[in-house]
Amino acid sequence: MTSRDILAQLESLTTEAFRPELAEIDRLPTLDLARLMNGEDAGVPAAVGTQLPRIAAAVDAIAERMGRGGRLVYAGAGTAGRLGVLDASECPPTFNTAPGQVVGVLAGGPAAMVASVEGAEDSRELAVADLEALALTPDDSVVGVSASGRTPYAIGAVEYARTRGALTVGLACNAGSALAAAAEHGIEVVVGPELLTGSTRLKAGTAQKLVLNMVSTITMIRLGKTYGNLMVDVRASNEKLRARSRRIVALATGAEDQEIEAALTATGGEVKHAILVLLAGVDGAAAARLLEESGGHLRAALAAAAG
Repeated sequence: MTSRDILAQLESLTTEAFRPELAEIDRLPTLDLARLMNGEDAGVPAAVGTQLPRIAAAVDAIAERMGRGGRLVYAGAGTAGRLGVLDASECPPTFNTAPGQVVGVLAGGPAAMVASVEGAEDSRELAVADLEALALTPDDSVVGVSASGRTPYAIGAVEYARTRGALTVGLACNAGSALAAAAEHGIEVVVGPELLTGSTRLKAGTAQKLVLNMVSTITMIRLGKTYGNLMVDVRASNEKLRARSRRIVALATGAEDQEIEAALTATGGEVKHAILVLLAGVDGAAAARLLEESGGHLRAALAAAAG
């Protein structure tokens, strides 16, 4: 594709549109600029709201596959790809996901988290190579993320994933995008032109972050990683998280500090197990067995313990 072709493509995108009414914003006082940006951002959740049925359908399909041992893979370039890496990196400490269970694949590799990697986003072949390294299966789900919806890397990732039988989702911020069309589940959050022409790290980036939050969080809820609104699979890897673990057990059970410490000690610090010990009156070994038999769902394990 020539530079002229790419320019014509960009000029047709809502996310790249020029807004003449903002042509002199650099003359505004700082507070007025802050108010302007805040007003722009206020419309993003409503734009996400138009896509909720599509998001929910994608989440249900992802959760079904992850329940069979599949992985959730985000693939993108630039800001979109970095947001995928961010969301993936937050799943282990929040939901105690296994290494490699949620993966962020970024055009250009880890170096692209902090610097642009020339030409990486334009390569479908690079996306194929990156996903080939993961040995995708039909139980995996690949979410291509691109504000424009035309990024070759994201489209290439989705197209390759479909050849491997994996579930595919395309998240874009323009209507009628090639990315959404390439995926089984297309999600198009149209937030309109940016405050700075073409700077899709702004409203488009915020929209993508909101959607990725939904995808990972609701998927984990469906997988039994929470109990009510408590993160019962949290991994206590530092003192703050150890304190949070104790608080979660307290909120779930109403037990006294001494009982909580004893339960956590008996279960090797596993929050979900400790809650089951306290609420069901079983020992650590029985709690582990009940949770394994219930697929990690605490409510199901409690029901089983109650007979």
